[in-house]
Amino acid sequence: MTSTTTGLPDRYRPLDQVAPDEETPTGVIRSWRARDRVLNRDVALRVHTPGGPAAREWITRALTAGGLATPALAMVYDAAEGTGGTEPGGAAYVVNEWIEGTRLSDRLAESGPLGEREASAVVRRLAEGVAEAHRVGLAVGGLTAEHVVLRPGGLVGLLSVPAATSTEEGDIAALGALLELCLTGGGPTPIASPDLAALVRRARSTDPANRLSSAGAMVALLAERPRTAPQEAARPDGLTDSGWMRRLRDRRDLADAEETGGPVRLDPHTLPPVPGRAMARPLASRHAAEVDDEDDLDWETTFPDDEEELDDEPAPTARRRLAVIGLPLLALAVIIAIGWWVGSNVLSVASSNVDSNGGRTVPGAGATAGSSAAAPAPPAATPGTPLPVTDATVFDPLGDGEPENDGDVPLTTDGDPATAWATLNYRNSADFGNLKEGVGVLYDLGSEQPVSSVELRTTRPGSSVEIRTGGTPDSDLEDFTVAASGDLTGTDDLAFQAPITTRYVLVWVTGLVPQGSTFSADLAEVTPRSAG
Repeated sequence: MTSTTTGLPDRYRPLDQVAPDEETPTGVIRSWRARDRVLNRDVALRVHTPGGPAAREWITRALTAGGLATPALAMVYDAAEGTGGTEPGGAAYVVNEWIEGTRLSDRLAESGPLGEREASAVVRRLAEGVAEAHRVGLAVGGLTAEHVVLRPGGLVGLLSVPAATSTEEGDIAALGALLELCLTGGGPTPIASPDLAALVRRARSTDPANRLSSAGAMVALLAERPRTAPQEAARPDGLTDSGWMRRLRDRRDLADAEETGGPVRLDPHTLPPVPGRAMARPLASRHAAEVDDEDDLDWETTFPDDEEELDDEPAPTARRRLAVIGLPLLALAVIIAIGWWVGSNVLSVASSNVDSNGGRTVPGAGATAGSSAAAPAPPAATPGTPLPVTDATVFDPLGDGEPENDGDVPLTTDGDPATAWATLNYRNSADFGNLKEGVGVLYDLGSEQPVSSVELRTTRPGSSVEIRTGGTPDSDLEDFTVAASGDLTGTDDLAFQAPITTRYVLVWVTGLVPQGSTFSADLAEVTPRSAG
């Protein structure tokens, strides 16, 4: 054992040095990968020389870090101050969890900058751990690409917790530097996203008026926004409108505005209606009102069918009544006409080939010499046979490590629709409480199989899912390709555009449904089906 490890307990056996010596105001820190002889596991061992009073502040910070429970920061297993000097027991040390994975510095050197989404996710998960440390008054330090480890399943970990010295402002600035490094790879290429570029500037700013206030603020700003239009404000009854209900409400509001002569109020997320051939006129001119400023005009849009004056049009109430009553009647008439045509043409041809006495087909009936009989209709396509599932596990790369009812996953393939696996209950939002963008169950078919669809049953209709294929249990979400998606109604068969040969099928839940004051979703039965 070398002098750098003099005085360490025999329990820890250094294997190899994993980082250059770190010069600090109080001494030198050396980092080792070591073996815990008692628990038979690898650990990260950091040794501070000298020990004693010089290392006291560092050890105190390490003991504070030992009380944290966050997947973003390496756990602290053991720490001792030592007595100082070079005599036995003179070295201070901190024993951390050894994190397996790829160091961020190696990932950037091999593959270049990360995408905006991946970079935001990496720094956000790291910032969540830093924010938790700041909550208990601990500045973390050591936030460099060499200490950040990309763990399997999309998690992120920080080695060497805590560093010898740091400040909360220094941690926030280091997070901003990490975000910039992830987006640019350390090269001269500017950050493409204006929002992320502004966030980097604020995190690294030294101006109290402009800099980011906390690590928690960075977590909030990096949280992934919905990919669709912004959501409408929550309704008092806690329910949300579907797309067709919102469009129906918009049309009703438009008609009411036409009746009362008031301004038309449209949903902010939809395009305005296109005016008819007659020019839309300001209400001010229709009522002969004097207006001093054009910006004060409320505009009403009308939709005449010809060049006649607006006053000659039917009343809006009559138009709505005509649409409500006339359209269903027109649809019914079309259905009746189609039924009559099918009965007159298709069934009459079929009946001409049947013997009226015995009910058996008469060979050559209805055909004359030199003519050929009509070709038989092709058989209807049948769904593929169910494929056996050899294993199923929860897939939660965006979670915080908390189990998501993992033990109930076998209920999705037990053949009993009354039993189900359910997500956790989330508050405030059907988008998983704005904590993550989804969770899923990964099904292993045992070997590569041609899959054409997946049949899903749920006891909580209204949730939304994606069927993804490819990848492995250790892959990130982006490694799985979306093959089908939809909103669940109870029993649904989500068919692929073309059969896909894959071993793994991921049912990825993207939207929850209200359950009392919370939101959740479930899968009662999941049946992958073969192609043909």
